[in-house]
Amino acid sequence: MKRNVIHLVLVIFAVLVFYSCSNEQVLHQNISGKANEIIIVISDESWEGKPGELLRTVLGQQHIALPQSEPIFDLIKVPHAGFKKIFRSTRNIIQTSISSNVETPGVFFKDDVWAYPQATVEINAKNATQFEELFNENSKKIISYFLAAEKERLTMNYQKYHEKLVFNALNDSFGLTVTVPPGFAIARQKKDFIWARYETPEISQGMVVYTFPYISDSTFTENYLVAKTDSVLEINVPGPTDGSYMAVEKQFGQVLNTFEHNKNYAVEMRGLWRLENDFMGGPYVLLAELDASNQRVVVVFGYVFAPSKDKRNLLQQVEAMVYSLKMNNQAENDKINTQIKMGN
Repeated sequence: MKRNVIHLVLVIFAVLVFYSCSNEQVLHQNISGKANEIIIVISDESWEGKPGELLRTVLGQQHIALPQSEPIFDLIKVPHAGFKKIFRSTRNIIQTSISSNVETPGVFFKDDVWAYPQATVEINAKNATQFEELFNENSKKIISYFLAAEKERLTMNYQKYHEKLVFNALNDSFGLTVTVPPGFAIARQKKDFIWARYETPEISQGMVVYTFPYISDSTFTENYLVAKTDSVLEINVPGPTDGSYMAVEKQFGQVLNTFEHNKNYAVEMRGLWRLENDFMGGPYVLLAELDASNQRVVVVFGYVFAPSKDKRNLLQQVEAMVYSLKMNNQAENDKINTQIKMGN
């Protein structure tokens, strides 16, 4: 009997060891570091030369559609000899190897190498010239990779811990889901419209969701979306003073991008908002998505107000909420979208 018990314990231990080895997430510690912070492991010589200049110029370029200058990423340079355990759990890491001894030049993307959920990039080149070629060829992919990783981390958190009142209101009344963090409260709700916001003495983050019938492709143009959003905001999102209301800022133009979101036709629009008849303003990100089976357009408009503060990370938090949008009837949309693509 005693032997059987010992044997059973050994079997369970072996299974646990095997499972741990096959599931890297079990072995990894949680990531460290601030949002949008990247550790760059590079020699002093390369950092002061062309490779470092490229990294600083591209990864430190100004974030689009913010009211003040903020970089896409905050870069922290670490020499190879200093890249020890304290840095290896950092959320975003770029490792460089620039040497004639490099056997396999290239750019390599690896998830969860030392921590979870971690994003790492290796750039291996025989010399500075080859590094420049490799980096220029892959710069957009590198930026997208780290931005997607940051968004995914926020999305994962919102899925675990979200404001149920907002979630249920959208699910029950709109036939869609959007996840927002705890603390968001519904400021106004009526047919085809809901406004939820999170307020502190220093910042305000908000999300407006509205729907309207789909009539033509002109719906997804900048002029139409700006006019439509303005008309909705004027009626439903008043400012703190009499006669003030939220509107899209027209002075600097909008940044428009057409793509597919959850396999649905969609447009992202970024820019600035302001209060008419008042002095408040800030950045916004808007997602307009076609709900084909219901012949409607769903718009999620997320905004930030944070005077005298950096807004990049705050807007990214709102962006993760906006992009959590999902249609409850997506299976029906998938059928329609497939038929449309087959027809083309």
